[in-house]
Amino acid sequence: MTGTLINAAAIVISGLAGLWLRRGLPTATQNWLKVALGALTVYVGLRLTWISLSGSLLTVLKQLGLVVLAMMLGKIAGRLLGLQRASNRLGQFARERCAAARPGARGQFNEAFTVCTVLFCVAPLGPLGAVVDGLGGHSGPLIIKAAMDGLAAMGFIRLFGWGVLVSALPVLAGQGTIALLGAQLVEPFLRVHGGLTDAVVATAGLLIFSVALLILEVRRVEVADYLPSLFFAPLLARLWW
Repeated sequence: MTGTLINAAAIVISGLAGLWLRRGLPTATQNWLKVALGALTVYVGLRLTWISLSGSLLTVLKQLGLVVLAMMLGKIAGRLLGLQRASNRLGQFARERCAAARPGARGQFNEAFTVCTVLFCVAPLGPLGAVVDGLGGHSGPLIIKAAMDGLAAMGFIRLFGWGVLVSALPVLAGQGTIALLGAQLVEPFLRVHGGLTDAVVATAGLLIFSVALLILEVRRVEVADYLPSLFFAPLLARLWW
């Protein structure tokens, strides 16, 4: 749960810092941080995929083909389940609440908790990071998310107030549950049944790379629809690896 703990702490610490830095970070600094976080996400995602591949060139190509197939099947399943549509609706809900918010208005504490919980918990990097943190102790993706959530918290707390800090609790509960289940139940099961953990981590790495494309605004990828790929990857690996 290292990455999850860092993520929750970043929301609280950055929120408190936002109260102190009344004017927030300059726009140029925010843009620089955005590019830096995007580049770091590219590195972390591709590295996770790289370290999960092994064997001869033919074996590596076979493993990559399996990951691509898992992503294709995951995309179909995610589209049928409407994962990206649901994510988009929640994001739109949060944006509308932010646009209508007025500093100092009544009920801002509950509004802050609701909006920030949606934004911090629905982002695909959350479940992806929690999965790889639980399965292999790779906390890098959640550390990147911690930085992004922290920057957001600095701005939101000036708009909504103290309720932003409480949104760290759902992040801690949600991502922590995924990471603990992965470490205590899923990882031992995958390891016993042929070392299938690498298939999941390799797939998650490419999905995290896709998140970087969103951060850098290079390409709009419907990452939420690809999340079922994490379930297809070990199934296909069990059959063909």
